[in-house]
Amino acid sequence: MANRLAKETSPYLQQHAENPVDWFPWDDEALSKAREEDKPILLSIGYSACHWCHVMERESFEDEGTAALMNQHFVNIKVDREERPDLDSIYMRALQATMGRGGWPLTAFLTPDGRFFYGGTYFPPEPRFGMPSFKQVLATISSAFRTRRQEIEEGSDKLLGVLRGTPPGVGRIPEDREPSISSGGRGGEGVENLLQKEGPGLLDQAARYLASQFDPTHGGFGPAPKFPQPVTLEFLLRYHDRTSDPKALEMVLTTLRCMGRGGMRDHLGGGFHRYSVDERWLVPHFEKMLYDNGLLARIYLHAFQITRDPEFRDFVTSTLDYLLTDLRDPAGGFYSARDADSEGEEGLFYIWRPNEVNSVIGEEEAGLFCRSYDVTESGNFEGQNILHLPRSFDSLSESAGVPVEEIRERLEQSREALRIEREGREHPFRDEKVLVSWNSFVLRSLAEAALALDRPDYLEAALETAGFLLEFLRKDGRLLRSWKDGKSKIPAFLEDYAGLGNALLTLYEATLDPRWLSEGRDLANQVVNLFWEEEEGLFFDSAKDGERLVVRPREAMDNATPSGNSMAVELLLRTSSFFGSDDHRRIAVRALLAEFEAASRFPSAFGRFLSATATALTPPTEVVILGDPKSEEMAEWLSITYQRYLPAKVVAGGNPANLPSLPLLEGREPADGRPVAYVCKDFTCSLPLTDSEELAAELERATGTTRG
Repeated sequence: MANRLAKETSPYLQQHAENPVDWFPWDDEALSKAREEDKPILLSIGYSACHWCHVMERESFEDEGTAALMNQHFVNIKVDREERPDLDSIYMRALQATMGRGGWPLTAFLTPDGRFFYGGTYFPPEPRFGMPSFKQVLATISSAFRTRRQEIEEGSDKLLGVLRGTPPGVGRIPEDREPSISSGGRGGEGVENLLQKEGPGLLDQAARYLASQFDPTHGGFGPAPKFPQPVTLEFLLRYHDRTSDPKALEMVLTTLRCMGRGGMRDHLGGGFHRYSVDERWLVPHFEKMLYDNGLLARIYLHAFQITRDPEFRDFVTSTLDYLLTDLRDPAGGFYSARDADSEGEEGLFYIWRPNEVNSVIGEEEAGLFCRSYDVTESGNFEGQNILHLPRSFDSLSESAGVPVEEIRERLEQSREALRIEREGREHPFRDEKVLVSWNSFVLRSLAEAALALDRPDYLEAALETAGFLLEFLRKDGRLLRSWKDGKSKIPAFLEDYAGLGNALLTLYEATLDPRWLSEGRDLANQVVNLFWEEEEGLFFDSAKDGERLVVRPREAMDNATPSGNSMAVELLLRTSSFFGSDDHRRIAVRALLAEFEAASRFPSAFGRFLSATATALTPPTEVVILGDPKSEEMAEWLSITYQRYLPAKVVAGGNPANLPSLPLLEGREPADGRPVAYVCKDFTCSLPLTDSEELAAELERATGTTRG
């Protein structure tokens, strides 16, 4: 008999609907039951692509004896961390504070009013590896709650005090440097002066630290396991753009090439897996997450803009094409993930034996393919083979005595044949919920790639996604976080508002349709009104009128995705550049300064924040293009603006008869009815440009002046 989770839309919660555990979702019914019956809460947090979450379900939650203990002694609540990042943030911080580590599944034991008092991650069904069995944990916790209640209450109160306090160096401007909100603060230093004084040094320090952690052989930072860290790589590109430091660019390009050629990438279907368990990017954890691929597509695009290397273009298009093919809902949104497992084994869908390759493409082509992708009888993963490219196409061409283009063409044909064959296998589970923030990463990448790569289908997809999100994930003027099967739920968080706001501003720059500019500004205003606390000078992750939890969550550091805090700063800096909003810039700079100390200590956890700092320190390159955005000539001019890497650019304009009210558009007029462009940099503007070659040349000059 199904439990309450059968009525939920989250695929992860639905996976537990047939458990004998009396599961509740996180709701008033569950919380009231815990208080009324004075029972501890067993909170289990995971997500659909989590391998060990599935293992613990099979071993414990499907076991009648374990479920009986849970049902007798606890109120059991199951949470999808992707739907409720606020709950995950609070209780993961509690676990890390008490145990020194964290991970998923997150198993937390709470007092009836929601205070954490004990937790862990995966617990086995029987004692092993020095770990108690889950049944032993349940019995011990239940007994302690009955016999040592006062000790538990006191401990949970102390921990709650820690969680409510601000960690040292996070979220406050130290008092000895704190300026007033106006331009003339303590010691004559306002927030802008403090930014200009300390910001460049922070960026230099972060770049030096990342260089000290860089693996020059395989790319990436630190030892295995290795994560893609796209926001860290983006910062290094920004730093290179700012300083011309060749080391920063080398770190990015080496990492991107090694990831793209390694087993982290799905060489048949496109897209990237979650992370690599080894230092060579060979053996991945095989789940595919929407956020990774949305963010990676954009950093690969920026690498292509800088290098014009066709390999980087291939990485971009294969990733975005994968998302459009496999993770897109017909209504326009993008699904969240593909699981790592199929037929009960991790990675089984993706691995090959030589005889399987032979049977699909024939012996001759299989010989070239297996040499190229390291497919051997002994295998590189549990006796089978993860496809990867240990050598470049140039090297393969030289060793085979075959032209590069022929190598590329033959391997492309083989990959397509194997991909079609692979479609007949059992696919890993797909989590078909749509999340606003994760969709915003893809939307932004699609909009930029559409112009940079001349892919109008990408722009069409971006427009459809934007329309879908605003139609189906907005109610009474407020965003909702999650959608599935026509049902939208859960008030959105800071990362949703800020992520979508940034994506819509980019969509405006790609189309010059004033609707997207207006929508982006409205979201920026909501970021301030709902999440900014003026007295504290901080952004919080949940809205002021959101659900009252034991702690109002706030996370300044990036996790697998950029923090809502950093995306909010970026959004307000951009709206300030578009609209001349001094208040938005003031808030953004205050929020930046509040994290300077923490970012200086943990630069690898503040990639997007460091990029936002670079934005705040860099006068924007303003590009104004006037004319009919739907004309072929204007489409060409817009495309030119994305042919090169200009991270601090602001693009505005459109049809002169329907221009938004923007300071940078004042006094701008078309020339004799023809399109016209202006490029402004360092408070100096070009003469009106009436030729696409003139625009390209002016932007090239602007690219040079961004450095130094």
